Amino acid sequence: MPDASQDTAIRDAVDRGFDDQIAFTADLVRYPSVRGAEHTAQDCMARAMRERGLDIDRWIIDLDDIKGLKGYSPVNVSYENALNVVGIHRPRAKKGRSLVLNGHIDVVPEGPLDMWTTPPYEPKVADGWLYGRGSGDMKAGLVACVFALEALRRAGWQPAAEVFVQSVIEEECTGNGALACVGRGYVADAALIPEPRGESVLSAQIGVMWFQVRLKGRPVHASVAGEGANAIEAAGPIIRALHAMKDRWNGGRAAHPPFDTVANPININIGKITGGDWASSVPAWCDIDVRIATYPGQDLGDARREIEDTIRQSAQGIPFLANNPPEVLWFGFQAEGYILPEGSDAERTLGGAHQRVFGQKLLRTPTTATTDARFFGLYSGMPALVYGPKAASVHGFDERVEIESIRRTTQAMALFIADWCGLEAA
Repeated sequence: MPDASQDTAIRDAVDRGFDDQIAFTADLVRYPSVRGAEHTAQDCMARAMRERGLDIDRWIIDLDDIKGLKGYSPVNVSYENALNVVGIHRPRAKKGRSLVLNGHIDVVPEGPLDMWTTPPYEPKVADGWLYGRGSGDMKAGLVACVFALEALRRAGWQPAAEVFVQSVIEEECTGNGALACVGRGYVADAALIPEPRGESVLSAQIGVMWFQVRLKGRPVHASVAGEGANAIEAAGPIIRALHAMKDRWNGGRAAHPPFDTVANPININIGKITGGDWASSVPAWCDIDVRIATYPGQDLGDARREIEDTIRQSAQGIPFLANNPPEVLWFGFQAEGYILPEGSDAERTLGGAHQRVFGQKLLRTPTTATTDARFFGLYSGMPALVYGPKAASVHGFDERVEIESIRRTTQAMALFIADWCGLEAA
């Protein structure tokens, strides 16, 4: 642990660089780094890390390299621009414990632009918040990884252990970016992921699966619609059956702490429906894209079979589908849940850093979302700490992150790095 003078010097160093940190975060928000278009933002991250003395590993993910790894999620899109970036700090002598600092560059689609108060990729600072798509989830946290290290150097030190700053893609849909880092050997004694956790550390996260249901119909002219089979209307009973299954899973939450205290830990989202070809033709097809949660420890294979059985049984009540069963395709998230074991030295160290900055105990809180923590904590034997600033309207309109919270969590991150890795002269 740093002595009091080191502690003060590190926190002051964060403050001295904080205006630049917010300006760089705003610059990064300007990149619309949705799926398939992350590479320009990744180039920006690579430049920033290289300018700060980190060695850069920048590569296009090859699916053949990760398909056989635990935690892989299948995809149905091109990986032509699937670019990962890792900045590597190497100490003069390895005296401390190594660390992964992981954040994702990808953001979710912005939705109708006219429903944003200001354009999503034109960052705005107002009332103590930084606005813009990806500002909270999680470009502020990703930038904090770089600036926490820079603050140590500004104060005259650097980590006395290897640190791998990972800027990854695909967190919002598969996690294959973080998995590719693990497959490339970027593991350490602990991992810190500064997702917008509201200044708490993640105690547990649910699993997430994506799937698509493909329904068929019988097309006829709309003037005799009753003689056809409407694939879009057939989606209704299927969706209701999936919600009923979700309710059954929620009814068993008592067996899945810490989610036994969460009202509805298992959520299902009908995220996208497409179908039909012509307003005057009964639609012959309908595709439903679905996201559903699972509990930590729940077998994903069993969950997939129950989902497929539920869909098949529901289809039996629809005459045309009874003889033309729906097809279920699995691509995107096939993510297991993860529970952070209590009592790790890494969590105690982060808790001490948080206490010194915030003057209060670090809280543990579960989430009904998923993060990339599973690749480190579940598959790599590393304590995976998910800890970051306050954010609001994540995945929604007017997404934003609280600026003071960024400052304080960056201070805590810098102190944690110093405590965990040890320090040597820069």
